[in-house]
Amino acid sequence: MEKATFGAGCFWGVEESFRQLKGVTSTAVGYEGGHLERPTYEDVCTGRTLHAEVVEVTYDPAQIGYDALLDVFWKGHNPTTLNRQGPDVGTQYRSAIFFHSPEQEKTAKASKEKAQKLFPREIVTEIVPAKTFWKAEDYHQQYLAKRGLGSCHI
Repeated sequence: MEKATFGAGCFWGVEESFRQLKGVTSTAVGYEGGHLERPTYEDVCTGRTLHAEVVEVTYDPAQIGYDALLDVFWKGHNPTTLNRQGPDVGTQYRSAIFFHSPEQEKTAKASKEKAQKLFPREIVTEIVPAKTFWKAEDYHQQYLAKRGLGSCHI
């Protein structure tokens, strides 16, 4: 199994889009890219921790490739809006790819170049090394699925 970590706005809908894919064995929502240890949702919402809301995807590369996960990532949000997705504004909603290996970094950068052709404005997605993933509170995990919803407002 391998891991992939993506920030694409509010993590509820992002998680649901990855959770449905064949070859994805588990997902978890949480926080990555900030400076505070063990941040809470309330901490992250202040914008002062610099964490992004992310989804950590565990997948079987024999069933689904990292490039296929990247395709879902690019199609699932607007990567041209800085620190914003729809009505959600703040650094925690930024577009980000947190790579776990040099191969993921290379693939993510090539994917970003390819995706740029689909958007009239410049993609602002950051591509940075994964460091510490802090799992969000239990009530955030599979939030939409627990409520019988397939997507959220974005």
